[in-house]
Amino acid sequence: MSVDSRARRGSGRRRSLRADGLGLLFCAVMAFPLYWMLLTAFRPASEIRRNPPDFWASELTLEHFRRAVASETFWSSVRASVLVGAGTVVVSLVIGVLAAYAVARFAFAGRRAFVLVILSVQMIPLAGLIIPLYLLLSDAGLTDSLTGVVLTYLVFMLPFTVWLLRGFIAAVPVELEEAAMVDGCTRAGAFRRVLLPLLAPGLVATSIYSLVQAWNEYVLAYVLLSSNDKQTVSIWLVSFQTSFGTDYGALMAGATLTALPVVVFFLFVQRRVAAGLAAGAVKG
Repeated sequence: MSVDSRARRGSGRRRSLRADGLGLLFCAVMAFPLYWMLLTAFRPASEIRRNPPDFWASELTLEHFRRAVASETFWSSVRASVLVGAGTVVVSLVIGVLAAYAVARFAFAGRRAFVLVILSVQMIPLAGLIIPLYLLLSDAGLTDSLTGVVLTYLVFMLPFTVWLLRGFIAAVPVELEEAAMVDGCTRAGAFRRVLLPLLAPGLVATSIYSLVQAWNEYVLAYVLLSSNDKQTVSIWLVSFQTSFGTDYGALMAGATLTALPVVVFFLFVQRRVAAGLAAGAVKG
């Protein structure tokens, strides 16, 4: 091996190490708030506000989690968030995949304008729509209703769902569906047997986005929901901040419990992406 090739290999190795170091540093900075949340949730109350702070706990406790779960509105908030999140994900996927299929596969008047309208909706600030949405739902009798919250979330989720799934559908060759229809499938059958398995990555991406947005949203839920038994977990977390101060231990424990369902859902659907791609390739 020549001296020049060894020098180039050494230089490339040093650049790779620097890039790896920067990547690890970036990951550490991004993961530190999560670490601090978990540390505060598990450490005793006497160590939470210690000055200077300790970056590890001398002992661990579940007392904060017990207080969070024992709060009056915890289970009703979980039920409300599950209903709102599941309803938003299911309805946005059903309507979004059909609308995206129509936009990607059929030529009709105003198709380009429809896509531009979808993108324009994403640019409208949420703060400018709170009062009109509240008045509209009030006239329809849907304030303080989980159905009204789901319908409101769909206003913001559906445009993104249609726009994202349209790209996935357009990337699938139309010849696969045509071959299935030649073999005897109807258009609906080709859509179900050929296209849907290939859309697994897009369905996973949009479902995760919809669930995270619906699960973590605070402003609209706070404005539209007034009953304690209908408030979501994002509103429930505010109950740990009172005029007497903030219960940081229970707050961080509640935040940990709030984040768990989204993490579990992500881990659950992630394993089905490869299976969906393989099934679609075989059926194609």
